[in-house]
Amino acid sequence: MSTYPNAALLLSAAQPRHFPADTGAEAAFAGRSNAGKSSAINALTGRRSLARTAKTPGRTRLLNFFELQPGCRIVDLPGYGYAEASAAERASWAPMIEALGARASLRGLFLIVDSRRGLLEGDEALIAWAQGAHCPVHVLLGKSDKLKRSELAQALARARAALAGRATVQAFSAVDGTGLEEARRQLHRWFQQIKGPGG
Repeated sequence: MSTYPNAALLLSAAQPRHFPADTGAEAAFAGRSNAGKSSAINALTGRRSLARTAKTPGRTRLLNFFELQPGCRIVDLPGYGYAEASAAERASWAPMIEALGARASLRGLFLIVDSRRGLLEGDEALIAWAQGAHCPVHVLLGKSDKLKRSELAQALARARAALAGRATVQAFSAVDGTGLEEARRQLHRWFQQIKGPGG
């Protein structure tokens, strides 16, 4: 059963001026290409094909805004760390990411990290961006079903040490449902936040 039965793609933005009105609440999803970002979005929303998944990395080229319910949106950011996109295309992402960070409606960032690889350079850059935007980060150590229990515990410990309090982190798997309800609760908390004037 879908958590958000009326969830739908609102728009795909190629420039900040294409963004929806800066009202309500939204949570962004980011991650390296092929880290499992689209699968995480589909699992959290309970919609099997809301975000397109592909075996070819680097398929998300625009900022895709999905409305889950009135006033609540998620934003699917382009995957990074994959060279197929042209230099001009990659350069066009930077102003959109900066504009997203300036939005009053942005409540938090889900950073999807392959649990087998851990935090890498691009992930650190996203965390730094989020800190500058005063945007809390929740890391999903995805594909955790591919690790043994002891390996996953070690991956979590390494991630917590590397994050050093800059973000929260949990194990996650879109395949077997590990951490799914915990991640949904985090999304719900962000959607429930009310920001006061100027922040």
